[in-house]
Amino acid sequence: MTSSSDSDAADCDAVAFDSSDSDPLDSEQSAELAERLRGAIQQLLPELRAHGMQSQLTPSRMAALAALSAHGPLRISDLATRMGIALSTVSRMVDLLDGFGWIEREADPKDQRATLIALNDTGQALLDSTRRQAATRLAERIDQLTADHQHSLRDALPALEALSAQRPAEPPGTGRR
Repeated sequence: MTSSSDSDAADCDAVAFDSSDSDPLDSEQSAELAERLRGAIQQLLPELRAHGMQSQLTPSRMAALAALSAHGPLRISDLATRMGIALSTVSRMVDLLDGFGWIEREADPKDQRATLIALNDTGQALLDSTRRQAATRLAERIDQLTADHQHSLRDALPALEALSAQRPAEPPGTGRR
């Protein structure tokens, strides 16, 4: 019996790029790779988010907690910038995070008029637990791959990590003068 993941893997093999080529991809190949990567991520994310997530911990709230964990106490405006969403939206979200008991507000030592938002122990524990559950679920999926696909995925990690570390380019016309 062939599962859908087996047929999907076969489809991927059928249109695989020549991995022995050391030349950079052309624009068309980069676009195809980007679309396939986006599609794979889009298929994985809902399942990873669904496992073990509390109903109050939406993807955007999870992203806010992750940003606070990674970058320490932030002003709401800095959190909005990091997340790429409107200040008013983040302000409402911070009120909710505070209401759930996942963050703390503290005066900014550099400007007593400003407030810093910090992840508290409860928020960090929730974030860690959610990440562990998602990693466990993803590991289960990786275990189902063939050895060749597992090794290919492992070998692709440095490129994926470099891609995720890149700052996105500013859209034309939005740069500062």
